[in-house]
Amino acid sequence: MTMTLFSKIILKLVCSMMLIAPFFVSGQTDQHRRGLKDYYKGYFPVGVAVTPRQLADSAQKNFILKHFNSLTAENAMKMAPIHPKENSFFWTDADAIVNFAQQYKLKLRGHTLCWHNQTPRWMFYDQAGNLVSKEVLLQRLKAHIYAVVGRYKGKVYAWDVVNEAVADEPDRMFRNSLWYQICGEDYIFKAFQYAHEADPKAILFYNDYNTEYPRKREHIYQLLKKMRDAGIPVHAVGLQAHWSITNPSKQELESTIMRYASLGIKIQITELDVSIYAKDSDSASGFTPEREQQQAAQYLSIFKAFREHRKQIHGVTFWNLSDRYSWLDNFPVRGRKNYPLLFDAELQPKKAYWEVVNF
Repeated sequence: MTMTLFSKIILKLVCSMMLIAPFFVSGQTDQHRRGLKDYYKGYFPVGVAVTPRQLADSAQKNFILKHFNSLTAENAMKMAPIHPKENSFFWTDADAIVNFAQQYKLKLRGHTLCWHNQTPRWMFYDQAGNLVSKEVLLQRLKAHIYAVVGRYKGKVYAWDVVNEAVADEPDRMFRNSLWYQICGEDYIFKAFQYAHEADPKAILFYNDYNTEYPRKREHIYQLLKKMRDAGIPVHAVGLQAHWSITNPSKQELESTIMRYASLGIKIQITELDVSIYAKDSDSASGFTPEREQQQAAQYLSIFKAFREHRKQIHGVTFWNLSDRYSWLDNFPVRGRKNYPLLFDAELQPKKAYWEVVNF
């Protein structure tokens, strides 16, 4: 049978469409398939703070595996939850997170070994209700760190060893916690020593917030320098990065990164979120179009700085999965909802997400 000219033309068109169709399909599929971690594969790991309940929920589990390749336990490894009594440990929640990370070959950060909050009362007091001596407190700290770090040796690659030890007040170096009142600054040095002894291969972090505020930044820098000069095994600094739509500026962030990097240590962004409120006291709540745009612009600025300083930034971790839940909800203003993350309450990408990945 002889094909007509018209038939030949139609056949060629069909063949051409078959050849180019996969490109359109693969483009759509690729955008749907790629997660946040994939866009930053050549830059740094992208992590998230999680709870065991989230890992057990199939939708949230799949969401985590799509977008993140590093995990941090939001609360399960803090001292009070994991070590509620001197001779009693609660391993269940922390073990669940560790096992999940092992199963899916995700990096895992430990958070946190020593902090002024969420420390059980027994750590500081004897049976008579009196504050313990420096020697007793350091021994208890050592036993805690040996137990926790030792249990997860080889599975947790990095630890936030000491959290928020530097004061917020510009005229004070150290936070006046019970740790400091009993031990002075020695508890900071000893905590790093104990953690290194328990797992010599773990990367050890000092972790804090407001790290880009000039006076506090300098105090943290001086603490890190003193430890480095004394041979204390502090390998990295964690910038918590609880930021807002108005701060920090890109210049402030870059200055902070370079200041800490000059010490020859690693830098990670450990608890990232961007509040939609410019001030803690803002009473007008709601995720308005204006705030949505401001948040997107701030995330764009932040991640542009991260990419430009990829040699200094060794990881970025978000503090919570999505706007469904954030530690900023009801804090510091009761009844006020915050929307500080890249995904909405339905786990869908927000405008800020596309600003972060489209580069």
